[in-house]
Amino acid sequence: MKSEEGTKQEKGEVVMTTKVQKWGNSLAVRIPSQIAEQLQIRQGSEMEIVVANGAITFRPKKEKPALDELLAKVTPENRHNEIDLGVEGNELI
Repeated sequence: MKSEEGTKQEKGEVVMTTKVQKWGNSLAVRIPSQIAEQLQIRQGSEMEIVVANGAITFRPKKEKPALDELLAKVTPENRHNEIDLGVEGNELI
């Protein structure tokens, strides 16, 4: 599969032309390496496919941060004080 040559700038966007190819029972579009690098897309990256107004848009699916990444962002400045929720009731255990 080979991308068609054709790159142009349009309203601050990069527009490239490529061909749709058969891949098993599906169709596939190759992502040129320079675009993949720019968007940090790698083999195995999840993509969202959006169909709206007669157009298809592909965008990288945002990865959920790991717990250790979230905890690394906690600082004394952005922590809230402990909240007193009162005495426990008569919950059944």
